[in-house]
Amino acid sequence: MSHSSPCLWTQLPQGRRSPCDRYKHACCSYDGNVYLLGGRERRRVGDFWKYNVVRDEWTELNSSSEAAPEELEEHSMVAHEGFLYVFGGMLDSAYTKCRSALWVFDIAKQRWVQCQGKRSSPQRPSNRKGHSAVVIGAAMLIYGGLLDITGTSQEFWRLDFDTTVWSLLSSPDSLSPGPRHSHSAVAYQGSMFLFGGLKGLQEQRDFWRWTSTNHTWTCLRRKSGPPRLMGHSAVVYRDSMLLFGGGESQNFPKNCLWRYSFTTQSWVQVASLPGSSPPNKLHHCCTGLGPSYAPIRCCSSSEPDPRRQEEKPRPFKNRCFPAPLTFLGSEGDIELKTFSPDRCDQSKSSSELDRCDGTGTGPQLRGSCLTFENKAFKKQWSCKEEEEEEEEEVEEDEEDDIRKHLPDLLLVLGGQPHSRNSPVSVWQMTLTES
Repeated sequence: MSHSSPCLWTQLPQGRRSPCDRYKHACCSYDGNVYLLGGRERRRVGDFWKYNVVRDEWTELNSSSEAAPEELEEHSMVAHEGFLYVFGGMLDSAYTKCRSALWVFDIAKQRWVQCQGKRSSPQRPSNRKGHSAVVIGAAMLIYGGLLDITGTSQEFWRLDFDTTVWSLLSSPDSLSPGPRHSHSAVAYQGSMFLFGGLKGLQEQRDFWRWTSTNHTWTCLRRKSGPPRLMGHSAVVYRDSMLLFGGGESQNFPKNCLWRYSFTTQSWVQVASLPGSSPPNKLHHCCTGLGPSYAPIRCCSSSEPDPRRQEEKPRPFKNRCFPAPLTFLGSEGDIELKTFSPDRCDQSKSSSELDRCDGTGTGPQLRGSCLTFENKAFKKQWSCKEEEEEEEEEVEEDEEDDIRKHLPDLLLVLGGQPHSRNSPVSVWQMTLTES
């Protein structure tokens, strides 16, 4: 496998009901869905959305209950065993100083729940923005962030998910990346990897690793790699880290995609296929879907995760693909056909005519009918303006099966520059390697 294999970038137009474009928001994926919370457009926004990748459909979730967060920006959100954990990003006020900046969302019940931790504990992090949050084992680790008038923090906190008790992991005099915010961090096999960000007003390009076995930081020396960056994003992909976007200042966002191999401990810049141009983005969000982006269990062994060897990506229907994905291979091609009403009587049977031109018992269609044929499942779906309840139940069962076998893809949501009064910007990146 070549780490320099090019990638394909595709913008996914967002129609119907979808969140507005924004930046400084938070997002994460869980069970094939993407969750997006808050951020800024012209001002702070406090809405909460779920994106069904299989259906290419947004749903706005409740964000007005007592347990829900207020309008947030530069906050963090991670997923763990059916719950979303949101931290920081509040507007500073006398009220927020006495309130824990932690919120929990129950994914199964689709509602915000009260955090049952020991809130009276003397140790807990104060509200902050631009920090990083990763999940290692049964805990969330938070580093740095921008506080109020006290400036940038170098605090390193751990939240135990089982007890929701906070603990401080490092002291100010220990070796660490130091005070910073607007950096990136990922978790891989029991370690946390942190890159760049801002120390005060100065952009950084240093790269650090924290190991959970001995609780120590190590600065990873390198001769090449990304430049000084802030406001970028990073995710784990197989045995490497993908780092995208950011900028050397607030006014000059970049569109470079970098890949760091945990095995060879080396960086390489990932090229784009001809005609495939990634967006310039700053303060955006990246989230990966598919088996190659799935979290790896924390373990001390260097053996590869057996799940990665058994799971193979399988194609799925997604109405946002503008063209057949021929690079997936002949066995997993997705065929996209467009039938206009005036062609249906020439190429379709009477039963299929009912679905396409509205002359039979099927629902009336407006415009063209898009049909996706997935050879892996040997089934066929039809894009309709209106669906009966019985068909929706069948599709939900099919989607559950498809969601378990999502192909590997990276989504970039929102970020600066953003478009006012427009749907959120969504880009898809697919690596062409096998």
